[in-house]
Amino acid sequence: MSPKTSRKSSTGKGAYQDRQGLTPRRIVGLVLTALVLVFIFENTQHTRIRLLIPLVTMPLWLALLGTAVVGAVCGAIFMSRRG
Repeated sequence: MSPKTSRKSSTGKGAYQDRQGLTPRRIVGLVLTALVLVFIFENTQHTRIRLLIPLVTMPLWLALLGTAVVGAVCGAIFMSRRG
């Protein structure tokens, strides 16, 4: 058995039980996600956005959502390389 497996089995908790529950980190993540979604969907007017070269008119919520997704992906990549 690996050290991680034997340590978890000695405490009596399985891997599934360790991941349950609302930790402060998860609560902050959920609150921030809710705030971002409220902000995005409150801004529904169309706006002009320059995407490198072309100038496009699109709903602001779509641009904000795209930016949030790109930021989340970048954060996930950064955190996965960190450890």
